[in-house]
Amino acid sequence: MRMERKIRVAILDLYEGQSNQGMRCLREILTQYAADNQLLVEWEEFDVRRKMQIPDLSFDIFISTGGPGSPLESEGNEWEKLYFTWLEEVQAHNRSIHNSDKKYVFLICHSFQLVCRYYKVAAVTKRKSTAFGIFPVHLQAQGVKEPVFIGLRDPFYAVDSRDYQAIQPDQTRLRKMGAHVLAIEKERPHVPLERAIMAIRFNKYILGTQFHPEADPTGMSMYLQRDDKKKTVIAEHGEKKWRSMIEHLNDPDKIRSTYAHIIPNFINLAVENLHKVEV
Repeated sequence: MRMERKIRVAILDLYEGQSNQGMRCLREILTQYAADNQLLVEWEEFDVRRKMQIPDLSFDIFISTGGPGSPLESEGNEWEKLYFTWLEEVQAHNRSIHNSDKKYVFLICHSFQLVCRYYKVAAVTKRKSTAFGIFPVHLQAQGVKEPVFIGLRDPFYAVDSRDYQAIQPDQTRLRKMGAHVLAIEKERPHVPLERAIMAIRFNKYILGTQFHPEADPTGMSMYLQRDDKKKTVIAEHGEKKWRSMIEHLNDPDKIRSTYAHIIPNFINLAVENLHKVEV
């Protein structure tokens, strides 16, 4: 039995008008989820950085995207002030015992870094070089039990594309928030650098990843085979790396599995809560 009510999703678009695959992927995930679960899912998109558009709390689920540029240099910008005001309103709503309709938030890459910086749960710094490719993500103890990661292997594979990184988790602040690090990047014994945090559950309703769980093989393949991107990857990482990435895209156990599980699992958690509210 399915609810007659709509599932309303707000996509907070932080791409600042730049060409990307993320928005297309999110639309396709929502369309497929609605079809697979015989639910009416509608969504609205909010251009946060260019038009300073912020959703109200009438939505059930919020997905905040990746985006270009520095998650450090925007501190104090008007759009960012509005963004964090929205986040605090969500938090206040969820803390209230009078609100049974809890709001679920998923943070992707740039959004994740912004929120890590805002809550001071990790150091957000510029990387020595760009992280770009398909990499293993290793679950931590809490990640093994995390419902959003159900169906994934340990490690699982994800698309990583970032010039910045959240590292050095502040365990005291995390505990105070009731937050947990769920996953970290691959171990590189030959590189004397701390591994980045790849996922945090900030609380019962808010979760974020520093990778792109929305990335699909089709979009990534198109992206990597564009002449400019192919030349860039080969110039920076070599042709062997480029070919390896193309091979990973054709492996159903790699990003296809991540795409099929993480955001759909997150939506499932929200929908289960809405079912309880409807009863």
